[in-house]
This record gives sequence, C-alpha cells and structure tokens, in this order.
Amino acid sequence: MSRLFAIGVAPEGGFALEPLLDTLGSRSTKAALWNSLESGLLSAFAATLLGTLLALVIGLTDVRAKATLVFLILIPMMIPPHVTAISWIQALGPSSPLLRSLGIAPEVGSTHPLYSREGVILLLSLQHTPLAFLVVRAALRAQPRELSDAARISGASAFRVMWRVVLPLLVPAIVAAFALTFVSALGNFGIPALLGIPGRYTTLPVLIWQRMASFGVGMLSTVAMIAMLMAAVAVVAVVLLNLLQRLGRTALIGPPRPPLAIRLGRMRPVVETGLWLFIAAVLVLPLASLLATALVRTYGLPLTLDTITLDNFAEILVRQQVTLRAFANSSLAAGLAAATLGMVAILVSHAMNGNSWVSRLVGRAVELSGDVTYAVPGIVLSIAFILTFIRPLPILGVSLYNTLGLIALAYVTAFLAIALKPVAAAFAQLDPSLDDAARVAGASYGRRMRRIFAPLVAPAAASGAILVFLTAYNEITVSALLWSPGNETIGTTIFNYEDGGYTTLAAAMSAVTVGVTVILMMLLDRMGRRLPAGTVPWRD
Repeated sequence: MSRLFAIGVAPEGGFALEPLLDTLGSRSTKAALWNSLESGLLSAFAATLLGTLLALVIGLTDVRAKATLVFLILIPMMIPPHVTAISWIQALGPSSPLLRSLGIAPEVGSTHPLYSREGVILLLSLQHTPLAFLVVRAALRAQPRELSDAARISGASAFRVMWRVVLPLLVPAIVAAFALTFVSALGNFGIPALLGIPGRYTTLPVLIWQRMASFGVGMLSTVAMIAMLMAAVAVVAVVLLNLLQRLGRTALIGPPRPPLAIRLGRMRPVVETGLWLFIAAVLVLPLASLLATALVRTYGLPLTLDTITLDNFAEILVRQQVTLRAFANSSLAAGLAAATLGMVAILVSHAMNGNSWVSRLVGRAVELSGDVTYAVPGIVLSIAFILTFIRPLPILGVSLYNTLGLIALAYVTAFLAIALKPVAAAFAQLDPSLDDAARVAGASYGRRMRRIFAPLVAPAAASGAILVFLTAYNEITVSALLWSPGNETIGTTIFNYEDGGYTTLAAAMSAVTVGVTVILMMLLDRMGRRLPAGTVPWRD
C-alpha cells in the first residue's frame, strides 16, 4: 500500500499534485466514483434490511428446519459474484434455455432487464444479504436472555419486545453489517463488470480493470491514483461506521440467548412459505438456469431431450487445458493461502493473548493490518502487488510477477482477517494459567505451541482455513489483474469465457464450481458437529 501511495503522488520520483488533480477532474473517474458510492450504499442498505429481517424471523420465531434454512441462505455468499451475475443473466434473458423451454422467455432481441443500474444494485444486494444475516444473527444469539424474559414477564408482546429490547441492542451489529456489505459492494468486480459494462454503468473496480486491460502497465500511475481514491473511500467508510458502532454499543452481562421460538400460530405456514419462496427465487432459479445453459448445445436453444448434451462438461473437464489448469491453479493457490493462514492465525492469536505487552502489541498490529486489507477492495490490492513485485526481488533476483505465487501471496494478504477471527475467539476462551503452568514446567515457546495451544485451537484454525479456501477458490477481484497465461484461476477463466461469448462453457464451469463449493460447505458442516459451538457460522 505504501508503494501504491508513492507511485500515485510521486510518479516521477518527486511529489506532485497533478496526478491527483487530473484523476479527480476526470469525467470518467467522477462518474465511476458516483456509481460505486450509489450502488454500494443502496445495495448495502437493501442487504442489511433484508438480512436483518431474515435473522429476526429465523432467530426469534418457531419456524421449522432452521438449520437447513440458514445453510441455504448462506450459500449465495460462497458463490463467486461473477457466477451469480452469469446465472441471473441466463435466468432472465431472452435467450434463457430454462425460460424458453417453459415458453415464458422475453421476446428475442429485447433488452436484458439486468443490464442497468437497477440490475447491478439488485444483484449486489442479493449477493451480500447472507453476510448481513450472518452478522446480525450472531449478535442476536449473544444477547442475554434475561432481558427478553423480563419484558415478557412484564406483559410485553412479542412485537413490543422486539421493537423496544431486541432491535435497540442490535444497532451496533446492524451498523457493522452495513459497513461490511458496503465495503464488499464497493470492491465487487464480477457483478458490475458483467452487468454494468453492457448497461453503461461503470464502477471504480471496472474502470481500473478497463484501463489496465486496454493500456497495460503504462497506465499504472493513473490507475494507482484511482485505486488510492477507492481505498480512501473504503477506509473512511469503515472508520466512520465503526465510530457509530462504538457509540451505540451497550455493555451486557448474562448468558447468551438460546434459540427462541416465538409462536407464530396461524402465520407460521405463511412465514415459512415466504422463506422458501425467497430461497427458490435467489438460489434455485438462477442455479437451475445456469445448469440448463450448461446442458444445451448452443446458448438460446430451449432445454429439451433433443438439445440436451454433456459436451460442455466434457469440454471443460477433459479437452480444454486452460480450464483444467485453472482448477489446478485455484486449488493450489487457495490451498497454500489457507494452510499458511491457518498456521499464521494460531501464532498471531497467541501473541494477541500473550503475557508480554510487546507480544500483544505486535498481535494487535497484525490483526489491524488484516482488517485494513480486508476492507480495501481486492482490485486495489492487486494494483499494489503489481507495483511492488513488477521488478525482481532485491538480493534474490527472483521475480514473482506473472506467477501463481504472487496470486497466493495476495490471497494471504486479502483473507488474513477471515482466518484470524475464529482462532482469536477460540484463544480468548482458553485459561491463561495453561501458559503459566507450561512456563513453570520449563516448556519452550515452540513446545508450548506444539503440545498445548495448537491442539486446543486446531478445530477453529481448520474452520478458518476452510473458509479462506472457499473464498479464495472462487474469487476474481484479487486475481483479475494478477493472472497471466499459464496462471489462470477459476474466476478469471469463467469471466473470460463469458466475456468472449462462450456462454455454455462459462455456464458449465460455473456449475462445476458451485457444486464443489456446496460439497465443501457440506463437509465443513459435518466437521461442525465435532467443533466448538460457533466455529461453523451456520450451525447452532
């Protein structure tokens, strides 16, 4: 990030304001900045509102199959944004094989309804609703149950308890959910690229990608200024929202809330039907359309017994070297990042809870760095990595530029916070006397970590590493500018297929990616039965 700042304000080696003024005065930059803020704020508001509503309904009422509902609601968060965009394009477009087979497709030649400002905002909202749901649900379950019990004993209705007790105490969590969804929307590349470019609605990540794709490294100084602007907006937004969150925080004492079951009575079937219809609309419809597109010979044909084929899957899984290489590259880069961060998270979390103030200071500094790099949009990080590693490393003379190692290193930087949170929470629950007893017995630092702390927090570290793998395996924002021929990732390959007009191949590869993601989530869910409570986000 320091290198990014230096290139932006001193492209020729001396400080100059001209690049900043030129960037701020550019009409395209102004339009992209406004579009980013508009789509980020509106989609964050919608996602927070919908996620909070879902958390309240599932967390406070007696709806059935809660575990299944939570699992299904969280699946869209693990599906890469560009796959979400592709699936919805194929679900609602005039060439949709699914709609054409049902005879309800829009007229051929009509404008796609999602190629617009509203389409970008809608899909960003649906993509980030699970994130808001996750944050608010966790805060809801942490509220002491005595508060609601006292209100109910005093004669308050369920609605009054929610309005006067539950919601005011959820304000910090709701603000945090808004901050996370806004930052996520601000840095989202896949949805604005696939929907915004045809709809002439360009955001800052798309503008950066267009400049780099069109002009290459010759645009680095200009792109660095745009990236700095984007990073500044993200960091300022997070700081302001964190301040609001602290002002609204209330200290609570008491055991956490168990799952509640406010009786809905006759309304329960209606509420449950609404929940399942929502899941069908945001999950089943687009994924069914994606699968239908992957199964037809040519995009635009209806899905019938005469047009169905498995050739697209055979093409990407057997014949196309680039797709097989992309699966291998993404698995290797995501796996290396996940394994590295699993070990780093244990070391950093131990330092954060150490006896020495120096140890705690270092641990907190690394934690803060992880939060900052998570808040900074991924495409900004990729620009910073290009600027830093475009030349060979000093002394070693080895170049990481245009290598898979650079992508894996960028994943380590971008997703540190994801791996660190569950491990830090597990360390916070350990008795400090464990470390004291081991020290008295003469155990060294390495022996204490190997024999005591690592085994105790290993389940949380494994959970965090799997979440990192799921996130990095499907991402495109970080690798959009870092990939090169021979180092393609799943995300960039799917995007290139779709951008090049190979829609059926993009759909087949997306369908395989979604299937792998769901299988990994199911494995994590099974692991959650033996892990500490709260380690797996969607398990009670």
